[in-house]
Amino acid sequence: MRGACELIRKRDSCNLTFSQDIYSVSAQHCVWYGECGMSTKVPGKRYNCNYTGPPIPLPEEGHDLLAELCPGLDYGTDSLCCDVQQLQTLKGSLQLPLQFLSRCPACFYNLVNLFCELTCSPRQSLFLNATKFSPDAEHNKTNVEELQYYIGQTFANAMFNACMDVQAPSSNVKALSLLCGKDAKDCNATNWIEYMFSINNGQAPFSITPIFTDVPMAAMTPMTNATRGCNESLPDGSEPCSCQDCSLVCGPMPVPPPLPPPWTILGMDAMAVIMWISYLVFLLVFIGGVLGTWCYRRRAILSEYGPILDSNSAHSVNRDGDSGAVTCCETLGEAFEEALRRLFSAWGSLCVRQPLAVILASLVIVAACSGGLAYMRVTTDPVELWSAPGSQARQEKDYFDSHFGPFFRTEQLIITTTLHSASTFSPYFGGPDVPFGAPLDKGVLHQVLDFQTDIENLEASYGNGTVRLKDICLAPLAPYNDNCTILSVLNYFQNSHEVLDHQIGDEFFTYADYHSHFLYCVSAPASLNDTGLLHDPCLGTFGGPIFPWLVLGGYDAANYNNATALVITFPVNNYHNDTERLNKALAWEAEFIRFVKNYSNPNLTIAFSAERSIEDEIDRESSSDIFTIGISYAIMFVYISLALGHIQSFRRLLVDSKISLGIAGILIVLGSVACSLGIFSYAGVPLTLIVIEVIPFLVLAVGVDNIFIIVQTYQRDERMPQEELHQQIGRILGDVAPSMFLSSLSETVAFFLGALSTMPAVRTFSLFAGLAVFIDFLLQISCFVSLLGLDIRRQESNRLDIMCCIKLPEGQEGKTDGFLFRFFKKIYAPFILKDWVRPIVVSVFVGMLSFSIAVINKVDIGLDQKLSMPDDSYMLHYFTNLSAYLHTGAPVYFVVEDGHDYRTLEGQNAICGGVGCNNDSLIQQLYTASQMSNYTRIGFPSSSWLDDYFDWVKPESTCCRIYNTSGAFCNASVVDKSCVHCRSPTQGRTRPTEGEFMKFLPMFLSDNPNPKCGKGGHAAYSAAVALTHNGTDVGASYFMTYHTILQTSQDFIDAMKMARILADNITRTMAPQGKNYSVFPYSVFYVFYEQYLTIAADTAFNLGVSLAAIFVVTTVLLGFELWSAVMVCITIAMILVNMFGVMWLWSISLNAVSLVNLVMTCGISVEFCSHIVRAFSIGTGSTRVDRAEQALANMGSSVFSGITLTKFGGILILALSKSQIFQVFYFRMYLAIVLLGAAHGLIFLPVLLSYAGPSVNKAKLAASRKRYVGTERERLLNL
Repeated sequence: MRGACELIRKRDSCNLTFSQDIYSVSAQHCVWYGECGMSTKVPGKRYNCNYTGPPIPLPEEGHDLLAELCPGLDYGTDSLCCDVQQLQTLKGSLQLPLQFLSRCPACFYNLVNLFCELTCSPRQSLFLNATKFSPDAEHNKTNVEELQYYIGQTFANAMFNACMDVQAPSSNVKALSLLCGKDAKDCNATNWIEYMFSINNGQAPFSITPIFTDVPMAAMTPMTNATRGCNESLPDGSEPCSCQDCSLVCGPMPVPPPLPPPWTILGMDAMAVIMWISYLVFLLVFIGGVLGTWCYRRRAILSEYGPILDSNSAHSVNRDGDSGAVTCCETLGEAFEEALRRLFSAWGSLCVRQPLAVILASLVIVAACSGGLAYMRVTTDPVELWSAPGSQARQEKDYFDSHFGPFFRTEQLIITTTLHSASTFSPYFGGPDVPFGAPLDKGVLHQVLDFQTDIENLEASYGNGTVRLKDICLAPLAPYNDNCTILSVLNYFQNSHEVLDHQIGDEFFTYADYHSHFLYCVSAPASLNDTGLLHDPCLGTFGGPIFPWLVLGGYDAANYNNATALVITFPVNNYHNDTERLNKALAWEAEFIRFVKNYSNPNLTIAFSAERSIEDEIDRESSSDIFTIGISYAIMFVYISLALGHIQSFRRLLVDSKISLGIAGILIVLGSVACSLGIFSYAGVPLTLIVIEVIPFLVLAVGVDNIFIIVQTYQRDERMPQEELHQQIGRILGDVAPSMFLSSLSETVAFFLGALSTMPAVRTFSLFAGLAVFIDFLLQISCFVSLLGLDIRRQESNRLDIMCCIKLPEGQEGKTDGFLFRFFKKIYAPFILKDWVRPIVVSVFVGMLSFSIAVINKVDIGLDQKLSMPDDSYMLHYFTNLSAYLHTGAPVYFVVEDGHDYRTLEGQNAICGGVGCNNDSLIQQLYTASQMSNYTRIGFPSSSWLDDYFDWVKPESTCCRIYNTSGAFCNASVVDKSCVHCRSPTQGRTRPTEGEFMKFLPMFLSDNPNPKCGKGGHAAYSAAVALTHNGTDVGASYFMTYHTILQTSQDFIDAMKMARILADNITRTMAPQGKNYSVFPYSVFYVFYEQYLTIAADTAFNLGVSLAAIFVVTTVLLGFELWSAVMVCITIAMILVNMFGVMWLWSISLNAVSLVNLVMTCGISVEFCSHIVRAFSIGTGSTRVDRAEQALANMGSSVFSGITLTKFGGILILALSKSQIFQVFYFRMYLAIVLLGAAHGLIFLPVLLSYAGPSVNKAKLAASRKRYVGTERERLLNL
């Protein structure tokens, strides 16, 4: 070069700017050698020196460097067109590709080939053509400013194909998204190489124009070196790339199994078809049997109906069994019945004779038990409420919290704009126009940034000081970088108005602005330099990447520029075991909610949520519904107080009323609830809102029914001659108390067995309910009986109710039956048991049962979060926008428990996803799962600290450096000659040894990312690895990815189920022989949704156990009448099945709340059924129909007035509640419980008993007749 310039100088025509045509030199020589002046276009970079002579031998100190950088190239004598400094520059230029592409050796081999040939090839002149030069006055040389590089198209395509699948584990994106200047899906061989050679990327010191051709052109021969496919090994022994980085290695992608087809028959739902057929068959058999019997009787006995109705006739369908000797069971049953009768009679008599002592003792006991309310704790923590301490999800949550810290608290905004500011961006350097959604308008972004900044600066009062976001936020790089983690699209612009306004252009054109920076960052969120003209970082100010799918919403596919919503998330540290710091976080969240509620900007629509929002809104909902609930109970109280009285005449209105007795009965019910709460509070059992809201309703239903039975039985009773009041009440209690005992004990045992449930809400409810019902029964047969005796004495002395000091004059009043009793006895019971009505009743109720069975498997499982919110809650807007805009679900962590050995090659290969890793490793299985996201619900490949650590610790990487004097870590950004590589370059691409692995891992986990090393693991992985034994071993660690967007309860359930299946499979393939550890998935919502994995089985178990308990207790207390217990259980089972039918019709899902209601249904159904069945079993009618009619007449009115009417008015008020959960799970389900219970107990059950009721117990009948010999009741029994 110098010689040529001397020659030109001699000719006085040496020009300092050269064109392409100045030199025409022969082939196979250099086009440059060494470095010259500083680049005028890329600060900090140097041009190469123009040189057209032969290759120059490389100095010996550069041989190792050449072997390190270009191991696959054989340059013979090592005479090259580059010096050592150029090799050093090449090494620096290759650092970024090295960190991201070297995990696939073939990919990096081809890339190095491209650059080594460009920089050092001794035959440069074949494919390089320098086209522009400039003088370097300082060194008296010439700079090469522009160059043409002829590259074989086949080579370029092969290089791209080998690299196109390579992953960047820390950012869950393709590596080419970080290296191509655009999203990997838009990258190809041509634009990738063009981008790498463009000065606009901030790395190339001068412009290199690639020309792609496979044939010689313009006297140039393209560089067509041999390439390696990603599925090929390298000469140095490097293995093929992993499946995650090379689809060719994977083979065909797995196809998810097809969804099981719906069960159909002839194209219709199979259950519906089966139940229709079953119902029709039943109708044919049943109606045929009824008609056949009727026709047979008509033909056999044409005009005499007596024998048909005569129970002693062989032709009577009403015949009540064959007469004969009393059986042993009947004798035993009668003896048991008599013992109960005598016990309760004696007790009732005592209570009436000693009322003050009984009442005082009752008050003392209630007060003592209620004293426990001072220790009452109400559980509002959703985790404690819905997840059992021993459940799998709870144990996994505790494990995660103890090793990695609790999952952070989340404050989130979803922002849309009312402006029609959508626009189109036209890239200056060519390419198709790019539409931008309205929220991405710069003016809107500035307004959002102001809003975001205001939130950052919020100050909440706490104690004597204030709390700001910085005091509680998640700052992963603290204390080196105390910036809060803010997941916002504005973090692409460093949360700065100045960066957002940054643009490069002139008075005519804009070359780069926020549009181009946005487009680069969404494709390379972990980049520290957008490598465009702006050179602004994409990495968030907190040191971590901002994934576009977390901060944008409402876009289609991966076209983030079409976003219609912005999502801003403020992660806040969680402090489960630090009350002081937790209260600070709660205080700031309260200020955050207040500020956002009151924020006004006509251009922005904001939906928001804080971590405390759901609990706050549930508390507000409970408070707002206190008035509604109060009115509901008030209506029931007023009804009870008025309905208990049997008014004989208007003159005796205030004498015959039972207002004071009704109030006393209500207070007894409330006292029993208080006792139950107090006793369990003494024991330290916390209450739940379900207990507080449901148990009073349950105990009121059970207790009021018993009160009505006692009072109305007395009102219908005639005092026998020479019988005193205490004897009469004792006798009445002896008659009805066994029935009350039967129902109460059945409910108590059923509820206590329901406490076997693993669901905390169900278990707690069952315990409190069982005890409250039993205490209520004890108070009713003691305190209430005493109060009843006092009230009767008041009534008999003509004293006014409430104002008992006032006494009316004596007067004769005839005793009449109440209206309801007369209605049931004279009209309703005879009608419902008519021969033509009974088949209709059976047909209708079996039809209802068939329908309910057909839809029982169609009841939804889960709880829609919206239902737990009040109608006017701001959270409803948030939930709506969450479903409408978000594209990504919750993060999910695959946790490898303590015990895995990461230091050994086998242990590493079972986890990692790079070269040499197992094809069924943890990372590879998660990657495969992400390719079937619709099936697995895994949305993205997982991050992998292990793979990034291997890239970070490679000998040729500048990331891992130590001070050669102290051995301490030296960050890649530090310029210090004493900093040396952690590992010797002679180690090649081998992984660290066992000793090196643990020596350098803590350094990796403390290294902050910087422009020279983007693989630092502090921000991304410092919390993901739990180091043990003073940092000498790896304990538990996690690998994070995200679920796909989950909108319905079923989505959440499926996601958890699939994640567990995947984790179990990973555990099996890792085969931790002799070691007790496993892999499990953890996401914050698992503890709430785990219950739904087994809720169908739990429901069947709880209801089955309750029915079994009712069966056993009923059998015993009915005097061992097995068939009577069967009748009760059949009816209750039908009520429960029909409840599922109502749930399907009324869109009530199956969850813990509805399961509690179903368990309660069992208890209330006992009240509807047991009294009728017991009255039937001790009935003295000659036929089943007669006995059913007697039972319905005697008990039906009490059951109807005691439960149905009492509850009906109160339930209707619940429909006015602002709470959706009250409207759905309380109003709808309570209404269904009462209506179905009343329908089955008062319509179906008597008809069923008239057809298939148990035969009369001859021992009981004989004892009954004997008991009333010589009395008026004997005459009534004989009628």
